[in-house]
Amino acid sequence: MSDERVYSVVVNDEEQYSIWPADRELPAGWRKEGVEGAKDACLARIEEVWTDMRPLSLRRRMAGIGGA
Repeated sequence: MSDERVYSVVVNDEEQYSIWPADRELPAGWRKEGVEGAKDACLARIEEVWTDMRPLSLRRRMAGIGGA
């Protein structure tokens, strides 16, 4: 069974990425990243841009500790 739906790449305030059906309202706290298309294309985009899986707040905390 093929998935013909169109997806959006979405991101939250912690810079965590996901995909979401393009025709559905986004859940609170998420915004569209800008890429829409087939599921595989959206997942490839996430793989390309989401290189650090740590939430933004953790990265900021660690940078503060490491910079002291």
